[in-house]
Amino acid sequence: MALTLSSLIPIAAVALASLVGTGLLVRLLRRAQFLDHPNERSSHSLPTPKGGGLLLTPLVIAGWSWWALELGEPELWPLLAVAAGLCLLSWRDDLKSLPATLRLGAQGVAVALGLYLLGPQGSVTQGLLPAPLDLLFAWLAWLWFVNLFNFMDGIDGIAGVEALSIALGLALIWTFDLALGEGYALLLAAAVLGFLPWNWAPARLFLGDSGSVPLGFLLGYLLVFAAYQGYWAAALILPAYYWTDATFTLLRRLARREKVWQAHRGHWYQRAAAEAGHAAVSLRVGLFNIAMILLAFATLFAGDWPPLLACAVLTLAFLAYLSRLARPRP
Repeated sequence: MALTLSSLIPIAAVALASLVGTGLLVRLLRRAQFLDHPNERSSHSLPTPKGGGLLLTPLVIAGWSWWALELGEPELWPLLAVAAGLCLLSWRDDLKSLPATLRLGAQGVAVALGLYLLGPQGSVTQGLLPAPLDLLFAWLAWLWFVNLFNFMDGIDGIAGVEALSIALGLALIWTFDLALGEGYALLLAAAVLGFLPWNWAPARLFLGDSGSVPLGFLLGYLLVFAAYQGYWAAALILPAYYWTDATFTLLRRLARREKVWQAHRGHWYQRAAAEAGHAAVSLRVGLFNIAMILLAFATLFAGDWPPLLACAVLTLAFLAYLSRLARPRP
């Protein structure tokens, strides 16, 4: 369905509901004393409410349900039920940590159901791999994205900046190329936009697992859907910083035989934020992501490989820049 003024009004309403509702949620969580207390692995220094996903996730689900109804796509509703289930399980994990195997198992089942609901409508590798291997690759990539989105939510504002960048980048491509998906991307972006001022440094509310896990799941759905449509290069470029930082950090921790499921402060952005501050690093990630949006858009005109090569060079340069920011100041 093409975007019209009447369809933009609910998108604006989601943004407003997120902005106002998150403010009310902050008061409720503070009153309930549901706070994230800092420890030696934390990047924050003051007790801060967590659980922003208790409002953000239902808003995205409600918005997507409305859009699916408008498009006549009831097959999307089971996917949203899965996202709601992940939100509830992750909220339970926010209250009291659950075993990593249980969380990973539930996420694996959720991703498998998501791929089943997508159906055999495309290939994330564009036929490079046989269908069974392509499906396995899509499952692993989507599952990894859910987890890395959770891992990377470690400083104020960064998860909102990343989600907003990915969603707006996909919406731009889909709108320009007259492909399906822009409404879902814009509704997600609207919900995140309302949440971001409350999460910006110094954060008054954290997203929590109840937000980062289902948000990563739904963003992963959009990226896989885009890859199925042939926008595989854009699906790699838009989250380039997140998956590069998370993957390199995971490999480095595995090499050191560390417990990779435990919280830590070893990501590039965390080390940089310790010296430069949360807002400065999140803002720089946002500026980097603008370049990634432009490169993803360029795939519509310049082919896939030149923007991918430019993305690789810029991402490595950005990691080097964050390493420089992380150096202790005199």
